[in-house]
Amino acid sequence: MAGLGLATSILFSACTAQKNVNAFVTTADQSMVFKPLSIPLDNGSSADANTIVLNPAVKFQEMDGFGAAITGSTCYNLLKMKPEDRAALLKEIFDPVDGMGYSYIRISMGCSDFSMDEYTHCDSVGIENFAIHELDKRDLFPILKEILAINPKVKIMSSPWTPPIWMKVNNLKDLKPFPSWVDGQLNPAYYQDYATYFVKFIQAMEKEGFMIESTTIQNEPLNRGNSASLFMTWQEQRDFIKTALGPAFKAAGIKTKIVAYDHNYNYDYPEKEECADQVGYPEHIYADADAAKYIDGAAFHAYGGDKSEMLRIHTVRPDKNLYFTEISIGEWGDGYSFANDLMWNMREVGIGTINNFCKAVMVWNLMLDENHAPYRPHGCNMCLGAIDISSKDYKTMVKNSHYYAMGHLSKVIKPGAFRIETKGMQQDGVYYTAVLNPDGTYGLVLQNDTDVEVDIRVSADEQTFNCKVPSRSVSSFIW
Repeated sequence: MAGLGLATSILFSACTAQKNVNAFVTTADQSMVFKPLSIPLDNGSSADANTIVLNPAVKFQEMDGFGAAITGSTCYNLLKMKPEDRAALLKEIFDPVDGMGYSYIRISMGCSDFSMDEYTHCDSVGIENFAIHELDKRDLFPILKEILAINPKVKIMSSPWTPPIWMKVNNLKDLKPFPSWVDGQLNPAYYQDYATYFVKFIQAMEKEGFMIESTTIQNEPLNRGNSASLFMTWQEQRDFIKTALGPAFKAAGIKTKIVAYDHNYNYDYPEKEECADQVGYPEHIYADADAAKYIDGAAFHAYGGDKSEMLRIHTVRPDKNLYFTEISIGEWGDGYSFANDLMWNMREVGIGTINNFCKAVMVWNLMLDENHAPYRPHGCNMCLGAIDISSKDYKTMVKNSHYYAMGHLSKVIKPGAFRIETKGMQQDGVYYTAVLNPDGTYGLVLQNDTDVEVDIRVSADEQTFNCKVPSRSVSSFIW
């Protein structure tokens, strides 16, 4: 421990202190894991080549928050923990002062591929049969209540994986009933009923004390094979929003934000030929004013394509918001690596999306067990949670790269912060983003994805601090 303390004092140093910068550091080799440090802040300014200059006069998007999906599987595992252990963990995750301050979560509207069964909230034919499913009452509600007791300001996004299957048809030409959880399309004859389904869900959740901040229309609308799933083109989503969902929300006084798309940057093309005309999905919907007027923005996943698509969509419609709503880590490819996945996710999902005008970032499952479970058939059987817990004792756990990636962002970038302009330091392998928080503090998240220690200086409001950033590391600063 003495050696680590000495290393810390060498890595983070400055001259005469006026006040301190609070820093948190995680290295890829895990020699430091969310290590809290205090760095002296000096009076003065600097503009040399290694200086990052923050300019609060130039503001970009307002930030909503960071977090993970509270799936059925996550709830199942959390509820297997001893109440006191679960309470301590959730406080560490969601407490905005003493914890990491996760502030945005995603839930499924009905089942997902990480649920305990396939279900919606209206499995009997007829929208009059709507009722929140017992699995959500048993598993989801208790966890949401515990989270909101820690931080009542946590935002919730909902996403359906499938409509009630009695609303599905095989395709829009034949319109034959398609009683399957997997694949199918939404029967236009049920657009109004499905809009009512959304309204009833949001109202039912509000009655339980859960305000739905935003909802997407369909999780991964171009993925036919998920458990569960629905194929929904941009043409269908446009028509559903403008003829049914938007008017239904307006009539019912629903303030929940409608978020379009919710799938990959590359629109699953060219690997799926049928998606050739789906490239640019949200911008096509925005082109219809009668649909666009109801839409807050668009959501993206990172299982295909590049984050630059967010910037392109922002350029097309700068008045519409952008959300990052899903990425998982797992055992595919070369297998899971804390080091490699931390570096990739901070560069591509964290800092990278924020710098491309994204206002909220959520990763996939908050918690799974060591067997990637529970999961549904046709779903992912190789995924890892942000946390993996032992199914032998429901106490021993491993906190994976996603856990710390979201923590580094949420700890110093508060809801209501504005991303601000940064100037100065440009070095290959060094990435950063900065914000001005609502309380007037600055937040900076910096990644050194090189194999060498990097000297940096940060300057804002005639004050500076210096630090030597460890190789292959993520650092968060707030002052």
